[in-house]
Amino acid sequence: MKVFTGKLVFFLAIILFEGCLVRSQSVPYDYSANIECVKEPEKPLYGGGILKETEAKGYASGKKLLSENSKSAAPVKGSALKVDLKKDHHYALSVWLQLSKGEGDIRAVLVTPDGKFNTAGMIAAKCGCWTMLKGGATSYDDGKGDIFFETNVTAEVMAEGMALQPFSFDEWKGHRAESVKKERMKKVKITVVGPDGKPVPEADVSLERVGKGFPLGNAMTKEILDMPEYEKWFAARFRYATLENEMKWYSTEFHQNEEDYKVSDKMVELAEKHNITLRGHNVFWDDQDKQMDWVEKLGVPELKEAMAKRLKDIVTRYAGKVIHWDVVNENLHFNFFEGKLGKDASAEIFRDVAKLDSKPILFMNEFNTIEEPNDAAPLPTKYVAKLKQIREFPGNADLKYGIGLESHFAAPNIPYMRGSIDTLAQAKVPIWLTEVDVKPCKNQVEYLDEVMREGFAHPAVKGIVLWGAWHAKGCYVMCFTDNSFKNLPVGDAIDKLLKEWTAGHTGKTDSKGVLEVEIFHGEYNATVKHKEFKENCMTLDLDSKAEAKIELRSGTY
Repeated sequence: MKVFTGKLVFFLAIILFEGCLVRSQSVPYDYSANIECVKEPEKPLYGGGILKETEAKGYASGKKLLSENSKSAAPVKGSALKVDLKKDHHYALSVWLQLSKGEGDIRAVLVTPDGKFNTAGMIAAKCGCWTMLKGGATSYDDGKGDIFFETNVTAEVMAEGMALQPFSFDEWKGHRAESVKKERMKKVKITVVGPDGKPVPEADVSLERVGKGFPLGNAMTKEILDMPEYEKWFAARFRYATLENEMKWYSTEFHQNEEDYKVSDKMVELAEKHNITLRGHNVFWDDQDKQMDWVEKLGVPELKEAMAKRLKDIVTRYAGKVIHWDVVNENLHFNFFEGKLGKDASAEIFRDVAKLDSKPILFMNEFNTIEEPNDAAPLPTKYVAKLKQIREFPGNADLKYGIGLESHFAAPNIPYMRGSIDTLAQAKVPIWLTEVDVKPCKNQVEYLDEVMREGFAHPAVKGIVLWGAWHAKGCYVMCFTDNSFKNLPVGDAIDKLLKEWTAGHTGKTDSKGVLEVEIFHGEYNATVKHKEFKENCMTLDLDSKAEAKIELRSGTY
């Protein structure tokens, strides 16, 4: 894992701001963002929030440029913007940035009253146009804070349209609740009638969700094939899965020309038995350390031949059995194939996968894009730039793309997570959290709950897969159960969320034989009882439809 390191040169050019408390009740969260480098910056979100924009006299367009020769190891005096921060508040930061010359990375830092330097976001920026940074940080104390910017190149930083909007923890949770209600739930109308078509009042209706709805899954390991208790635990909870390692090249062809798909085939069969939908992970992995010795030693012609064989074998073998492919895993952090075959290697692989199977959504898949704002390699702006490069390769314009965010968290920066997803959402392709876990710590359960709720509530996120696959000798990072498949605390946390997000409903029809209720999207088993009619059970698609009619038959139950 590479992070933003080395000696940093600090520069700042900002329109002067004065702290100004915005007294507003329940300010809605603004999910808008921009991924274009524009000639003129847009107006600040939230009207600047607690910042009020003013013109700096004597400087054109209000842009005050600091000396290009400053090389302080701390913010240049006068370059940090003072702000008043509140205890237990998330702060959403947005700002338009550019460099006075060249290209480089710009990092925004919010210093909180506890003295902590919090990276609120980082972008790739350049001279001549403005790029939007969206992120934020959390203050756990009342007091003074600072905002400043730093860059890894010798250039001046210019900022306009800056906003810092505070939200209490309760307000932030309120945004989630509003988004969940809008994006994950719907009002449905169920009408119960008798054999004569007339409404049946006072009918008892029970709705139990059994399928569809928001995709939530987990990683699966080969141990599941020989452990009925593992299979039972998994199948009782998840309708989506990713094979943790078993589809990877090193699992299916560790020795050249000695292919073995027996394990992955059996796991696919097991998934089909339980109606579990699979993501394909992965066709290639760009990390040099994940290549077999024989692959590393191949010359370019031989490597191309081996890759073509691997690609054809895996994609055609599981055509119709996976809904996604992680096509070139982690190609922002690593570049094994680009180093061997040129900068368009990933784009060519995407093209070739789509030629063999055009149905799955084709994903990039990266870590630290939303987890670690100090990692410069997979920044949201760099992610969308790489995706754009792949899309613009000849023949790739009409492929189906997805953004995969691995989501391996330590202590999550929740405002940064939301702001980063806002930015990525502007690519207008499905976003999935593909490998969610949280490192063991005293707050692991709390952090996992926050990450899951943030992902579930965001309008751009279309699915979540956890990375809690069971291993007898220990899980990758996060175990849901012990070796007897009894839940550990994180397992209980996931069960709690599953129960909440798949909740059904019971109620009675009104005088018109109608039950109106707001429930989560999904497919439901409906059971209707009435003292004058036979019980009726049927499956209702309330994922794509909002109304259903149930007819009761004569007789009593």
